[in-house]
Amino acid sequence: MKPEDTIFVAGHRGMVGAALVRLLRSRGFTNLLLRTRSELDLCDAHAVRNFYEKHQPAYVLIAAAKVGGILANSTQPVEFLSENLQIELNLINGAYAHKVKKLLFLGSSCIYPKFAPQPMTEDVLLTGSLEPTNEAYALAKICGIKLCQAYARQYGTNFISAQPTNLYGPEDNFDLQSSHVLPALLHKFYLAREKNQKSITLWGTGSAFREFLHVDDLAEACLFLMESYDSPDLINIGCGEDIRIRDLAELVGKVVGFTGQIEWDSSKPDGTPRKLLDVSKLNKLGWTAKIPLEEGLRSTYRWWVEHGQSQR
Repeated sequence: MKPEDTIFVAGHRGMVGAALVRLLRSRGFTNLLLRTRSELDLCDAHAVRNFYEKHQPAYVLIAAAKVGGILANSTQPVEFLSENLQIELNLINGAYAHKVKKLLFLGSSCIYPKFAPQPMTEDVLLTGSLEPTNEAYALAKICGIKLCQAYARQYGTNFISAQPTNLYGPEDNFDLQSSHVLPALLHKFYLAREKNQKSITLWGTGSAFREFLHVDDLAEACLFLMESYDSPDLINIGCGEDIRIRDLAELVGKVVGFTGQIEWDSSKPDGTPRKLLDVSKLNKLGWTAKIPLEEGLRSTYRWWVEHGQSQR
């Protein structure tokens, strides 16, 4: 990609899209196509076709999706499946119809089987059943991946797919009803500290393991792949290390300054027991994550305290 190339970042107001925009601008890319939902409804096939026809982007980065944590996924499977399918179909079909040079579709680590061998390599896709609490979202992401691969193999397009691990960072969703585990923990511990609570109760047993990648590291990996990876085969993006949720909770408490007791409600689900991506394929290409978890947590918490007023 050259600095003057037209690049469409779909979903630029989300955590991932915002990180991509920050990085692209810092690298001198000036011709970015950015549209809010009110300006372009990605679920509207006609509107997306008109957008492609008018602006003719050379490159497309798909960071747009309906996302959420266990609660949101469990209670809104119709929306998570149908909206994500519509977004993917419209953006990927439109990219082919208007001869986009290269497209990056971002999947998710939840596409892999619930009990996949750890760490999860790219070839375990569709070898077992999915985690029920986010099955709808995972199915939609798998369809987007398969559509990119179908276009690449049938028509020779340069449409690639990458699977990020659990993400966190600036512009994340900290709403307690719809957020993922890490921003939810930051928010809960903040409230507990502000109310001088002696204890805090968290979902599950805390025994599950999760891998976390700062969104700025993800953005760096995406740009690296856009410049150096041209295969339709899947590629994982992660840091290669995971942490037990109990230990994560203690680390978040430390970052926020909560000194009370942490209690666990075992009647609530843990989700997948472990989710660690095998990132050896990406590492061999020459990219590795750089932001340590505690450092990333502290910067994310500072951002939320300074900018996340509406979510508190």
